[in-house]
Amino acid sequence: MNLPPSMERLIAELVKLPTIGRKSAQRLAFHLLRGDKDDALGLAGAITNLREVIRFCDQCGNVAEAPRCAICNDSSRDRSTVCVVEEVTDLVAFERPATFRGVYHVLGGCLSPLHGVTPEKLAIEPLVERLRSGEVRELILATNPSIDGEATALYIARLARPHGVRVTRIGLGIPVGSTVEFADEVTIQKALEGRREIEP
Repeated sequence: MNLPPSMERLIAELVKLPTIGRKSAQRLAFHLLRGDKDDALGLAGAITNLREVIRFCDQCGNVAEAPRCAICNDSSRDRSTVCVVEEVTDLVAFERPATFRGVYHVLGGCLSPLHGVTPEKLAIEPLVERLRSGEVRELILATNPSIDGEATALYIARLARPHGVRVTRIGLGIPVGSTVEFADEVTIQKALEGRREIEP
C-alpha cells in the first residue's frame, strides 16, 4: 500500500526509535492520525519542549532543566559516595527503590575498543576531577555486567586507586549479560548491598 508522503515521513522517524520496527511505527502513526488531535499536538509539543529545555547536569551527567540536576542539588544526599553508571536510564533504575542516598556519575556509555569507544569519548576525566576534589570516599562501579562493562569498571578502578577512595563493584544481583536499566527494584537493592572491593 502506498501511503501519503507525510505518513511515510512519520513512520520513517518512528522507526529510528529503539525497539520500534516498521509495523509498530505504522500502528503508532495510524493511532496518532485516528486519535484526538490535541493528544497528537501535545505529544509533538512535549518532544519539542524536551529538546529545547532538557540538558545534562554539569556535575553528574543526569538529565536536568538547569545546570545541576535535582539529585546534585539535594543537600540531603551523601556526596562522599558516588555511584558510577553507564547511562541516565541506569541512574533511573537505581533511583526506583529509593534506598541509595549517594550521588551519581553518568559515563555516557562503556569502553568498547571494537566499537571505537575510548576513554576520551566517555565522561571519565570529569569523574577523575571529582576524585581530585577529595570529597569522594567511595566509588560504586555500577557498569553493566558485560565484558565491556567489566573492562570499564576495572579501568576506572585503576584510575581511582591513587586518590585513596574505596572502590566497590555492584553485587551479582544483576545477571551477567543483562542491563541495569531493566532490573527490578529488589535486584537493584541486592546488587547495591552485595557490592565488593575491586582489586586492580
